[in-house]
Parts: sequence; structure tokens; C-alpha cells
Amino acid sequence: MSSNDSIGKILKVAFALCIVCSVIVSTAAVVLKPSQEANKSLDRKRNILQAAGMLQPGVSVDEQFSVVEERFVDMRTGRFTDEVASGYDQRAAAKDPGQSRDVPGEEDIAKIGRQANIAQIYMVRGDGGDFEKIILPVHGYGLWSTLYGFLALEADGNTVAGLGFYEHKETPGLGGEVDNPRWKAVWPGKQVYRDGEVSLKLLKGTVDPASRDADWEVDGLAGATLTSRGVTNLITYWLGEDGFAPFLANLRNGDA
Repeated sequence: MSSNDSIGKILKVAFALCIVCSVIVSTAAVVLKPSQEANKSLDRKRNILQAAGMLQPGVSVDEQFSVVEERFVDMRTGRFTDEVASGYDQRAAAKDPGQSRDVPGEEDIAKIGRQANIAQIYMVRGDGGDFEKIILPVHGYGLWSTLYGFLALEADGNTVAGLGFYEHKETPGLGGEVDNPRWKAVWPGKQVYRDGEVSLKLLKGTVDPASRDADWEVDGLAGATLTSRGVTNLITYWLGEDGFAPFLANLRNGDA
């Protein structure tokens, strides 16, 4: 047998193996996609419930989420909209110039770059049908990464019910302390607005409970000044006039 024949056979076997592997990988991707999508949806629901302080261990996430209503807000008008395609993805929309706007540098304190025209929010309804909590998607840049999370407000649109981040790459033990349950536990009850302005912020240090400003202050993250500043900036942006402030005002006035 010539060396050319041997090389030819090796190439044929390698090619056949590539085809078989490609088929296996493609089939696995198709078969597993529904399961992956279901897990993704479940994880999102869990994060939303957790941010709102509603997650109960040992109880089905879907069962707990049954009181949560998904709604869409047109950020250009500050009002609800139903003109949203099925499977809408706010993060993907923010990257599409046709579905978003460029945020000018002087306005972009949260360093988000672009803002989707339509925001995907969540409303928690009580037994009487009135909403009890509003859960808003928020994101902004910290030290190393963009932090993605949910900020939950009570029905007054001013009192914080909770805050949680579900994705970031901040330094473990420093900026990564945004995941610390003890730090997240200080958020409920804090106030967002004072005299019509967003006043909620993280301090460089701990809050003095006796301070007249304590209701608008949160303990800073030790050794993580830039992450702390990033959290303050994203709160200021998303609860400000370029974020959800117009919607919250319309909601309070019954005009959303």
C-alpha cells in the first residue's frame, strides 16, 4: 500500500468522524434547547422573586411567581405598551439601533451605552387586584463589569423592597459583596426620592442610623469604591428622568 493510500484513508476517517460529531452536537443542541430555555426562565423568575424579598424556600418558583405580572413600558412615554413582539429580549433590543437610543456621554452616568425603547418590568398584585410591588430591571458598570439586576419598589414607587444582581464579574470579597445577603438586607425600607430628586446612594463607610439622611443611604462596599459608585450611578440613572421616573410618576397618577 502506498503512502498516498494511507493518507487518503486517514483523511476519509477523519472527515467521517467530523460529520458524525457535528450531527451529534447539533442533535444535542436541538434536543436540549427547550430544557435550557425552561431553566433560563426559571432562573429569571427566581431572581425577580429574590429581589422583591418574596422567594420562599421549599415552594415552587412557578407557584410563587403566579402573583407576578409581566408588563412592558415604553421608556419614551413612561406608559405601558402592548406593542411588543413575542419573546422580547430587552438586553438584545438595547443593542439594536432600531429598538433603542444612544445615551449621550454626559447623561450616561451608568455607562450603559444604549437604552432599549421598551423595558420589561414586573408588577406584584395583591388579593384585591391592586399592585403591591414594582420590579424594575437595572444595570450599570461597576469596576470590571456591567452589573445586571432587579430593583423592587413598594407600591408608592419610592420605598425600596429589595435589590439583587444576577450577573456581574466584580471582584470576589470586594465588589462581589453585592451578592452578600447581609448587604442586600439593608436595602428594604430605604427611600429613593427626596424633594423630587433621586437621593438614594451608597456611602464610603457605614450609615449612621441617627443621621437625618439615613433613609436615603446604604452602607458602601468595603474596599470597593468604584463598584459602590457604580451601584449609586445605576440607581440614579434608572430611577431618574431618563429612566423610570416618568413611568413611576404616571403610575402614581393613574396615567400609566
